[in-house]
Amino acid sequence: MKIVLSDAALNWFKEEMEVVPGDAIRFFARYGGASPLHEGFSLGVMKEQPDEVAVETTHGDTLYYVESRDEWYFDGHDLHVNVNPELKELIYSYEKA
Repeated sequence: MKIVLSDAALNWFKEEMEVVPGDAIRFFARYGGASPLHEGFSLGVMKEQPDEVAVETTHGDTLYYVESRDEWYFDGHDLHVNVNPELKELIYSYEKA
């Protein structure tokens, strides 16, 4: 599994979440909503320093990661993060690794 972030997504994190070098952004499974992978669960995102990293990528000294306890959610898929230009919010797609 890998995390792929578009330039638009990286800019979104800087503008909307005020991400600065040294921050860590966690993608996690949360109860509620829906996703193409799991009914009743959706993907959450928050600033949080890592505990047990399963997958990570770094851009501009900012860590983007998934913890071991949330790896099940991705079910062998890569996470692709982009931005919906009309809604100006993150969109996620999952591609089989």
